[in-house]
Amino acid sequence: MIRIRTAARTAAASVAAALTFAAATLAAAQPARAANLAVNPGFEAGLTGWTCTGRAEAVTSPVRSGSRALAGTPEGTDLARCRQTITVKPSSTYTLSAWVRGNFVFLGAEGHGETWASPGGTWTRLSTSFTTSPGQTSVTIHVNGWYGQGTYHVDDVELDGPGDAPGSPSPSPSPTPSESPEPSPTPTEEPTTSPSPTPGDRLLVGYLHATFANGSGYVRMADVPDEWDFINLAFGEPTSPTSGEIRFTRCPAAECPGVESEAEFIAAIRAKQRAGKKVLLSIGGQNGQVQLTTTAARDAFVRSVSEIIDRYGLDGLDIDFEGHSLYLNPGDTDFRNPTTPVVVNLISALRTLKARYGSRFVLTMAPETFFVQLGYQFYGPGDGGQDPRAGAYLPVIHALRNDLTLLHVQHYNSGPIMGLDDRYHTMGNADFHVAMADMVLAGFPVRGNPGNVFPPLRQDQVAIGLPAAPYAGNGFTTVAEVQKAVTCLVKGTGCGGYRPRGVYPNLRGLMAWSINWDRFNSYEFSRGHRRFLDGL
Repeated sequence: MIRIRTAARTAAASVAAALTFAAATLAAAQPARAANLAVNPGFEAGLTGWTCTGRAEAVTSPVRSGSRALAGTPEGTDLARCRQTITVKPSSTYTLSAWVRGNFVFLGAEGHGETWASPGGTWTRLSTSFTTSPGQTSVTIHVNGWYGQGTYHVDDVELDGPGDAPGSPSPSPSPTPSESPEPSPTPTEEPTTSPSPTPGDRLLVGYLHATFANGSGYVRMADVPDEWDFINLAFGEPTSPTSGEIRFTRCPAAECPGVESEAEFIAAIRAKQRAGKKVLLSIGGQNGQVQLTTTAARDAFVRSVSEIIDRYGLDGLDIDFEGHSLYLNPGDTDFRNPTTPVVVNLISALRTLKARYGSRFVLTMAPETFFVQLGYQFYGPGDGGQDPRAGAYLPVIHALRNDLTLLHVQHYNSGPIMGLDDRYHTMGNADFHVAMADMVLAGFPVRGNPGNVFPPLRQDQVAIGLPAAPYAGNGFTTVAEVQKAVTCLVKGTGCGGYRPRGVYPNLRGLMAWSINWDRFNSYEFSRGHRRFLDGL
């Protein structure tokens, strides 16, 4: 079993054994001789033209040409990704290249996949090509590093293809602000089977920006399109990270013009429920850190969440814990019997809520791949030096698998993840979604240990989480690629390079961030996928 260690030389050797560089051109060749469409491609003007997360800056050494280059240092779940959106022409072929150094460096165009290299301290040219779809007029390119693998460097980025080259930007001494996309009871063992979804029963789950606007515009509850089956109210957030007290404060009129009154909001929820929809409170999100470190925080969580559910007459709860909400303490190595308080107390709180509201209570979870699929390689702090959050959702999912309605892992805002084929898969294409879904549908050995296997979930408990639009999150995948992935999983046909371990005809559906971004993008996600899912 191939495992990446924190030592750079071990990580490089592992990845070299697991992947080939078929998609990349790694040669000391000169860049293409056409107009470069990228703005500030050599970072001579700092980060002007780029939007970066985490620790990213323009440095004066090392550089390949000119006087500056990009330096990015991933920390925790952040990959120090820098992005730039560029105007392109429909149905046209482009070549994207960059010179890179570092342990792991990734280059890609969102919606068209990415390529990577591990060149160490030598400047190496990385290149990939793609063709824009009919009607596509912009593309977002990106570069980033990988979890725990140190600083990477990039210089001389080039996007070569039809279009008008930009002018030269003025130097800027300050970096662009970081982007904001937009998470011991004894566990019960394997569940009994349940009825399979009937045709037309596949689900579309969407998040509704109920407490903020986020640039995509406010959508009234009554105006949520009928295509959505589950409507998750984003977000309930804590009064402090460790209080356990959850508050749900609806978006103010100053931020969300046209927001309905409380009475209208509740009436619209009832109307959706009469139409067969489920309306859930989603807790967490990127900014909602919830750490139930004590039993007092656990009890406050149960009480305050119950008050919100009762106030609005909601159908259940979605757990979207991100950031540092969940982690594993040293020595907590068995997902079947966790000991870390934030994990144990969350399990206890969710069981209490399920018991309080009964069998009709809907429970969903939306973890990032870092907290689930990364557990195939890493689990908690391990032997030391690993991120303690790696795989930290696994004990929660396992303990609640008999109570869990849906798990829709976020197949976006993710670094490369090793699949069951021991190859790394990157966002934005069908293979990534097939590989990530296959892991929870087939099960996998935690930390590669065949004696410690995370059992598969029922097919009807699994949906795929996606951005509804290119602007909604990193890793946007076109409608065609998503449907290719679902067809492969459900029917076993049309698969690409990754072959799933089984065929999963009862895969439940798709989740999207978000209903608001879908409307902003002319309902491409909900309308296209609703018809497709109903026709499976």
